[in-house]
Amino acid sequence: MPPRYMLARNYLVDGVGKNELGTLSFDELWRIHVQVTSGFRELLFELMENPRDRLVNGGTGSVSLLELKAEITRRLSNPCALCERKCMIDRRKRIGACRLDEKAYVHSAFLHMGEEAPLVPSGTIFYGGCNFTCVYCQNYDISQEYPRHGKPVTPRELASIQDLLAGKGARNINHVGGEPTPSAHIIVESMLYAHHRKPQLWNSNMYMTEELLEVLLDIIDIWLPDFKYGNNKCAFRLSGVQRYMDVVPRNIRKAAEIGDMIIRHLVLPGHLDCCTRRILEYIADKLPADRILVNIMGQYRPEHLVSRYPSRWRDIARRPRPEEIEEARRIASSLGLCWRPVS
Repeated sequence: MPPRYMLARNYLVDGVGKNELGTLSFDELWRIHVQVTSGFRELLFELMENPRDRLVNGGTGSVSLLELKAEITRRLSNPCALCERKCMIDRRKRIGACRLDEKAYVHSAFLHMGEEAPLVPSGTIFYGGCNFTCVYCQNYDISQEYPRHGKPVTPRELASIQDLLAGKGARNINHVGGEPTPSAHIIVESMLYAHHRKPQLWNSNMYMTEELLEVLLDIIDIWLPDFKYGNNKCAFRLSGVQRYMDVVPRNIRKAAEIGDMIIRHLVLPGHLDCCTRRILEYIADKLPADRILVNIMGQYRPEHLVSRYPSRWRDIARRPRPEEIEEARRIASSLGLCWRPVS
């Protein structure tokens, strides 16, 4: 079947003209979005059950569902409520909590052969900025220290990057970082101009607002979420985010109901009981585990602040021991999770 963004781009919204989009209030736009996505998802599930190379059409209007989503995402970005930090900053004038202004900065884009086996070669686009402040971040240069040193791109330029990667043989277009969420307004609009027929992949910490998630659910084909912590205390101490267990599991659960998913869990040394076990049990108990792959990642190493000031974070100032990785895998096996093909 075609990628979802193409389906949404050809699904027309009744009763809304192109000239009206900019004049409607956010509440009016959201009300229309809720109504339209209900019908769109019925057709989407039908296509998932019986895949075919056909674009669906929802009405006779002049505005597509994707155009509606692009307008909503632009509104969410100013004042910024794309992620659950909800800093509500006008990023045209000030730097947001993600360390970005209103632009999207691409630091690199290439065919990635190091992703999970079902995904490679993956057309990865690395965006600067992140709404987390992980003390052990392995991409801290683009996420925290120099997020705006990449190339600023317009939506049309970003669409060209996607098409170029697809033409080189990418199996998917992988939006990663840093974190793609702060650049979502540029990413969603770029899909209006792309021509490739590759699935869109969201490689994320999943700390976006419910509104942004609802926008993405209909246009992202594959989800690659990081499920980092099993409690709020570790999330705040190591990544500086509040309400982790309220936000991230909620978003992962909703995405898993409608899209393909590989969950990544980076095993942190000394965090088997407080994080790893709780996460794997949550996946087994609360998610459609028969449709989800789980990547149990053992490549943690002390980076960024942990490597500079190991005495501040003694629990994670070392690599995980082999027996810790084996125990994480044993837990996953005992819960019936599918981890071997991707770990």
